[in-house]
Amino acid sequence: MKQNYIRPLDLKHGRVDMSHGSGGRAMAQLIDELFAPMLGNDYLAQGNDGSVMPLPDGPGRLVMATDAHVVSPLFFPGGDIGCLSVHGTINDVAVMGAKPLYLSASFILEEGFALADLKRIVESMAAAAREAGVPVVTGDTKVVEQGKGDGVFISTTGVGWLPAGIELSGNRAAAGDAILVSGPIGDHGMAIMSQRESLAFESPIVSDTAALHGLVADLLASGVQVKVLRDPTRGGLGTTLNEIARQSGVGMMLQEARIPVQPAVAAACEFLGLDPLYCACEGRLIAIVAGEDKDKALAALQAHPQGTGAAIVGSVHEDPHHFVQMTTGFGGKRIVDWLTGEQLPRIC
Repeated sequence: MKQNYIRPLDLKHGRVDMSHGSGGRAMAQLIDELFAPMLGNDYLAQGNDGSVMPLPDGPGRLVMATDAHVVSPLFFPGGDIGCLSVHGTINDVAVMGAKPLYLSASFILEEGFALADLKRIVESMAAAAREAGVPVVTGDTKVVEQGKGDGVFISTTGVGWLPAGIELSGNRAAAGDAILVSGPIGDHGMAIMSQRESLAFESPIVSDTAALHGLVADLLASGVQVKVLRDPTRGGLGTTLNEIARQSGVGMMLQEARIPVQPAVAAACEFLGLDPLYCACEGRLIAIVAGEDKDKALAALQAHPQGTGAAIVGSVHEDPHHFVQMTTGFGGKRIVDWLTGEQLPRIC
């Protein structure tokens, strides 16, 4: 028996399935075995949400990140595909420590899509870009025949400026570091799911979608030694931490009692048989900081309006297996594995 054996992709007869877009193990395998070998270069090999690239002249570096948005439904409590496409790409740039500067946007529209709905989406997108101070400076529009799309898909690319001296990457976590989240997890995923399933709760579940570059700037300005920042979108907190553990070659231990989850989100997850650790967030970040700075980092996050619900949820330790584990509310321990399969498709 081979240790840690995973069956290779069948690149001759295999087909794409929904799990390849889930943010979990199947997606990681697709990237590792198909995209990375063929498109590989030093920038792509950094393995982060965005790539850091040098500029020909002057200090600092360029950061670029791109994302495609296929969320269903297009409109959900707290947002829609328009603002989500702005926030998602800004956040991918911001968690690299960069200041987002510009966005591009490409629309794939399906013939027959209502212009009133398209207007609503573009208005939301414009409002999000204005509020964030990051303009959409270029774009493209394509239309496919009716039945060949699903209303509208949006692809966005963000460009940002990374000052010299800031080094954030998924391979920098080390034993003794602390793990923080900026607020309750799973709100976005459950807002989407409750809309799909027409579930009503006493406290409505609203997506947390938001641009995080202001929160990131305040955290970095606090003087905290920040090692890694990530926004836990597809695959949620559990899968994102597994990605970081693999990149850094470390293990992690979470404390279930410290992980913030809204009561309505916890109830929805229990009702649907889902785990909030794997539910997407669109306005939260994970911060891994030097252990001695954890209280200072917590104070910096909680001082910002988007970080009032921040918490220290775990720590990093040495582990040759790179396991993410969790001490449960009952005092036992469990493995927090990669997401396997597709828990919530079309989430962003």
